[in-house]
Amino acid sequence: MHPPKTHNMPGFTVAIIGRPNVGKSTLFNRLLEQRKAIVDDVSGVTRDRQYGISEWNGKTFNVIDTGGFVNRSEDIFEKEIRKQVIIALEEANLLLFVCDTTTGITTLDEEMADVLRRTTKPVLLVVNKVDNSQRALAANEFYSLGFDKTFFLSSISGSGTGELLDEVTNYIPEQPEEVPNDTPIPKFAIIGQPNAGKSTLLNALIGQERTIVSDIPGTTRDTIHTNYNLFGKEFTLIDTAGLRKKKNVHEDLEFYSVIRAIRAMDEADVCLIVVDAEQGMTAQDVNIFSLAARKGKGIVLLVNKWDKVEKETNSAKEFEKVIKEKIAPFTDVPIIFISAKDKKRIFQGMEKGLEVYDNHQRKIPTSKLNDLLLPDIEHYPPPMARGHSVKIKFITQLPTNTPAFAFFSNYPDAIKDSYRNFLENKVRSYFNFNGVPIRIFFRKK
Repeated sequence: MHPPKTHNMPGFTVAIIGRPNVGKSTLFNRLLEQRKAIVDDVSGVTRDRQYGISEWNGKTFNVIDTGGFVNRSEDIFEKEIRKQVIIALEEANLLLFVCDTTTGITTLDEEMADVLRRTTKPVLLVVNKVDNSQRALAANEFYSLGFDKTFFLSSISGSGTGELLDEVTNYIPEQPEEVPNDTPIPKFAIIGQPNAGKSTLLNALIGQERTIVSDIPGTTRDTIHTNYNLFGKEFTLIDTAGLRKKKNVHEDLEFYSVIRAIRAMDEADVCLIVVDAEQGMTAQDVNIFSLAARKGKGIVLLVNKWDKVEKETNSAKEFEKVIKEKIAPFTDVPIIFISAKDKKRIFQGMEKGLEVYDNHQRKIPTSKLNDLLLPDIEHYPPPMARGHSVKIKFITQLPTNTPAFAFFSNYPDAIKDSYRNFLENKVRSYFNFNGVPIRIFFRKK
């Protein structure tokens, strides 16, 4: 398996929209399946996530399932969905509008179609649950919704998904290989859930209140970049906070901030994930962490509002232990307890970000890798496979953006994940990759 190509360019984002129970989540899981092998290289991935990465025809894109964010109470259901459609229209590059052939066209479908026909963004109509010829015939009525591109598929069996993915990737521009800059400026994205204190942190760092860029619907609300100098080192802060007045969007803040975070992540080298100490590390924080790790980004966890937490003896240690249990097995991550309001330890957080950036760039000479790791491998070899002894003969670092190592073996497919974890821990014990996900590949010698 070849390591994924990673590009530091803002990602192409595909949003799946549609009314409840049309099969959005099944389609979402289908689209992510293409990349399962790579995704599961970094474990700690939650299964109920609302967003992920898909790869097809050598192109990579973000996928967001808006259904995962809708509040479940009936009365505001439709209003919420409408809002999601509007946010998805603003923020995504392409929309998959999912309908269900078994119910035919409903009023809600027609209302959504009405909004979608007015957008300049590409919309692909996906008619789901078309799994027999009778349903295929019934599905023809959806042409009346008036979309140029209509796809019939069955998310459960996967038929029709390939054609849809081919079409999606037609819209994604060729991703140019990065031209290495002589002195690249590290890019840090401040991400995290609403109210974790992202804006306070940013204001504390740059010493001024950020203004709302624009409040007119339909104008671009891109991330703001601030160049910053700390102890003679320069870096760029990518801010995802405070770009909208809260009143317009308070119910949808979570959905909005997630789309925002994903886009900022794609631009960044290091993600500074702000966690609210009073809430602890929530499932959504773990989701954001897993996604940053799968995208191969450097990570620093900043536990904010630490001033508000009742301290007992060892409470920072206890807190850290709980976080590491939740993010396992990738636990070699710096965790810094800060108070953005009191400006406590925030500069320590930035220094750690610069260290993680350096770790991310680290290249280990092949001779050094082999000298240090081969004796350990000989001492504790991989388990036998089908009566053959599995040998690892040679190790080298691959020329990828995210640190990745190839271990050449006579039976690469026989090496289990537990042994991969052993090797990753060995690499980390010799070389400082703190805060950096590393990939390990087994190749045929």
